[in-house]
Amino acid sequence: MTAEPPFTTRPELSGTFGMVASTHWLASAAGMATLERGGNAFDAAVAAGLALQVVEPHLNGPGGDLPLLLYDAGRETVDVICGQGPSPAGATVEHFRGLGLELVPGIGLLAACVPGAFDAWMLLLRDYGTMPLADVLRYAIGYADDGFPVMPRIAGAIEDMAPLFEAEWPTSAELWLPGGAAPAAGARMRNPVLAATYRRIGEEAAARSTDRDEQIEAARDAFLRGFVAEAITDFVETAEVFDSSGERQRGLLTASDLAAYHATVEAPATFDYEGWTVCKTGPWGQGPVLLQQLALLEHFDLGAMDPGSADYVHTVVECAKLAFADRDAWYGDSAEVPLEQLLSREYAAGRHALVDAAEASHELRPGTVDGRAPLLPGPLRRADELDDALVGAGEPTMGAPAEGHQGDTCHVDVADRHGNIVSATPSGGWLQSSPAIPGLGFCLGTRGQMFWPMEGLASSMAPRRRPRTTLSPSLALRDGGETRLSWGTPGGDQQDQWSLALFLSHVHHGRNLQEAIDAPGFHTSHLPSSFYPRAIQPGRIHVEERFDPAEVDELRRRGHDVEIMGPWSIGRLSAVSRSPDGVLRGAANPRGMQGYAVGR
Repeated sequence: MTAEPPFTTRPELSGTFGMVASTHWLASAAGMATLERGGNAFDAAVAAGLALQVVEPHLNGPGGDLPLLLYDAGRETVDVICGQGPSPAGATVEHFRGLGLELVPGIGLLAACVPGAFDAWMLLLRDYGTMPLADVLRYAIGYADDGFPVMPRIAGAIEDMAPLFEAEWPTSAELWLPGGAAPAAGARMRNPVLAATYRRIGEEAAARSTDRDEQIEAARDAFLRGFVAEAITDFVETAEVFDSSGERQRGLLTASDLAAYHATVEAPATFDYEGWTVCKTGPWGQGPVLLQQLALLEHFDLGAMDPGSADYVHTVVECAKLAFADRDAWYGDSAEVPLEQLLSREYAAGRHALVDAAEASHELRPGTVDGRAPLLPGPLRRADELDDALVGAGEPTMGAPAEGHQGDTCHVDVADRHGNIVSATPSGGWLQSSPAIPGLGFCLGTRGQMFWPMEGLASSMAPRRRPRTTLSPSLALRDGGETRLSWGTPGGDQQDQWSLALFLSHVHHGRNLQEAIDAPGFHTSHLPSSFYPRAIQPGRIHVEERFDPAEVDELRRRGHDVEIMGPWSIGRLSAVSRSPDGVLRGAANPRGMQGYAVGR
């Protein structure tokens, strides 16, 4: 008897022309429209990414960050574009300690780093795309001018922030509380100030030159050295902003910090697993933690385990705990990271033996590398010992942890008929992070909260260093590069757990992309949060209620602190792929009812 295929909420799409999947249907539509107008995957990703800055303002914005991975079919290379802006020159441990702070505030201006997302999108457009600047800006300007539907989560985020906007952040109240109240779900929202910012960038670029590349460079200058930078620095120099510390404080970002920045192109970190070469960012982001999990999981027969079983969840979660402990002890941009050793099979062979098949660990156990003892940051606070108002306060959505809304951001994947493929995870600069900047229609991000104001760590606060971001797009190749897979998700610290689940399901259990996305989700919050107030939940795992209750009972018997989440609450994955015959496939997450894949 042939087993029935897994349930899916929608079909996996397939075609040969182009495929776009993202966390919002309007961004997917913008990307597909760009492909239809003759653009390639890179043009389409930029159009979709700029649109996301408008239609998901509670999850990202022009003041945020962007890491992306791409496969360039012409060059047959995988590149990483880093749009993670660094800390200001004045960001030192001494400065924060002098303010009496043990942690970097999760909201306000003190955590603002250089906004890198726009520059990274422009670098992608200039060096890999084909279309003029105006053709990729048009959708973002259109949505900002004409309006877009307010999703319930946007309405909820603004409603949560309304008291702070009204009492402390008047520029945000003016922008996000039209008529003095939060917009209702389903209402039409506009941001004409942001539309004017985008439009002026385009106009200044067109006035400088008729050459495409020079126009794109002019746009980069307008943002980091021109009128956008001037508005940012004028605001930061004078505003005293209420933040998570309970005080009103000024930011540190200066004109020279902005002017010195440019997005970079780097080689990916890689690991070979089951015939796939999996590519991630360097350890300035958490990306390699997915590779470390794969290195550990090689020692277990996952293919023989039911993916809905306690054995499977326990094995994956216990390996995640070990890998994330290494993330917190070793990753960052403020000291040398021993990445080659951390990703070595020799290192994983010694670490996987720490996994007890019968009992969950409640300890943080980073490894020793080359005789160097690991150093964990601190102070680490248990989430159950904190004021409920603080938990998740620095994260891009303000929903309570029980609602499963923590750590959201955006994601977009694109594949084209030429063989190009992109995975991009923009975030930061969300409307909850800091006050709107007058005249620009957006706010700065708070990625600096991921630094520790203590010495001696790879993630220590230091001048002009990249905070260790949670943003973590994924790309993998097989069959000599002829098979290509791009995927990713919002989710903060959970990104490289949810993304891992999709990949393992696809590789070991033969599920197509939509089946893998729709499968019941799980993750652990045993690791220290990257977001203020840096809480930890020892032994805690979260599983969707679609899991078999008997398997949940077995997880509890093994010592896991299991929290049952809603049936469709964990993960916001999207993915696209290309097979050797040129067939493109796409899938997107039904959770949240706004992510869609489109293609033909």
